[in-house]
Amino acid sequence: MANTKTKLLTEWDTLHNNGPFPLKLLYQTKLEGERVMPKKLDRYNDVALEIQKLIRDSQQAGEGFRAYGSAWSMNNIASHKDRMHYNGFMNLSMPIRAADCHPENTYDPTNLFLFECGNTIKEVSETLAENGKSLKTTGASNGQTLAGCVSTGVHGSALDSGSVQDYVVGLNLIIGPNPNDIVYLEPKSKPALSDAFIQTLNSRVIRDDALFYTALVGLGSFGFIHGIVVEAEPVYLIKRYVKKISKSVAFELANTMDFKNSSFTIPGETDAQGKGNRPYHYKVFINQYSDEPDCVVEIMYKKPYREPYPDPFPVIKESLFRDLIHLFVKLAENLPKSIPWLVKRLKDTILPTVNEETTGMLKEIFWDAPYQGPAFACSFGIHHKDSEKAMQLLGKLTRDEGPIPGIFAMRFVKQTKATLGFTRFPITCMLEIDGVLWKKTASIMSLEEYSRRMIQVLKANNIPFTMHWGKSADWEFPGLVDHMYPGKKATWIAQRQKLLSTEMQVLFSNTFLKTVELDATA
Repeated sequence: MANTKTKLLTEWDTLHNNGPFPLKLLYQTKLEGERVMPKKLDRYNDVALEIQKLIRDSQQAGEGFRAYGSAWSMNNIASHKDRMHYNGFMNLSMPIRAADCHPENTYDPTNLFLFECGNTIKEVSETLAENGKSLKTTGASNGQTLAGCVSTGVHGSALDSGSVQDYVVGLNLIIGPNPNDIVYLEPKSKPALSDAFIQTLNSRVIRDDALFYTALVGLGSFGFIHGIVVEAEPVYLIKRYVKKISKSVAFELANTMDFKNSSFTIPGETDAQGKGNRPYHYKVFINQYSDEPDCVVEIMYKKPYREPYPDPFPVIKESLFRDLIHLFVKLAENLPKSIPWLVKRLKDTILPTVNEETTGMLKEIFWDAPYQGPAFACSFGIHHKDSEKAMQLLGKLTRDEGPIPGIFAMRFVKQTKATLGFTRFPITCMLEIDGVLWKKTASIMSLEEYSRRMIQVLKANNIPFTMHWGKSADWEFPGLVDHMYPGKKATWIAQRQKLLSTEMQVLFSNTFLKTVELDATA
């Protein structure tokens, strides 16, 4: 049988020290050993019963229950003051066979895999690579669990692939302690798995488009995500370039997404007429403290897989332009801890001249996160046509009312179908500022105040926006969810009520859900 260790604690914190937050009990569940229980499916079903026992214990104690993975979210979305469960030891994976698929399945079965909730993106990518497959996109690095990425809508920068939740085919949820409380959820319009296979998961099937697309970005509140079926694709290579170009050209591309007719091209990345090819990924780094006319862009193109190819790690390991927090810390590491002094240096010294090129698989390009200390990250989703205007407004705010110890970047992502997915615009520009945490002083506002001012500035200038569910933000801002997702809040709540009993809605809720007014039981 699966085994759970229980730890008595008083607090819990995120990887980037955005807490601490109160906590009573921490559960850590490990699967039964392979020698005792050789079949993966048996171990998978066995641990589901253990999770149901923990849910029952929490319910009988009148306390809440919350699962988490790598603790990468930079707020309290994953926390619960009562009981939390660490998923990292639950990392089984299973390929889906053609015989396991629904009669109306339209996916290539060789691209379908079931991953248990505790698998990190790195583990998922390694498993897929062993099968000649790859994820379609990831976040900026690979330490998050797959379930955590889906729950909060983690985005990459893939213009035509969307965010992590957008290649999810089905969700295996534990929604209570009773035998009928293990469900497999997939859209009715695009079924993937057969009823017979779903029964081997000891699950009842729910095929419902509205419920599925609501639960996709469920904020950890649609039950315990035990398994996730994803659609991968055949392995491919990415050619990554880091270039310095004029800000005017970078913003023109951001506003138009017209790479074909841009004055900016990369030799070898053009069509027969010399027009620029559409990239897989486009990212713009903006130092809001510098008046230089140029900025740094990261641009990537998908390539057919071939061997051999040059080892990408010598370049990736040394690249400043892989992770914004890492970049900022690298710039700051030899400077005094005074923020004004650092900002003065940023004004005087533009980001380094670069001309990086490297080729690798997705799992190699978006590799290990290099910095894991105290950090903040604020990230707004806006229509790409508003990207330049929004950047100018937030840059001005940061200069005039700051200084704030971070720098901006823009990434561009395909629209999601998830009800509360923050990449909700046709092409969403994720406008983000990342940096090191600071303490409020007489001359520098707090992170909470800065987060509030950014919302106020965008609202005052009539720029529709969303915010990354797993990032730093003023989540207490009045009417925030209604403003970000007009007409969607009631839908999200109604679908959650349809899936969960009232008791389980309370059990799987937390302070974050109450703060953003998505808990109908509060």
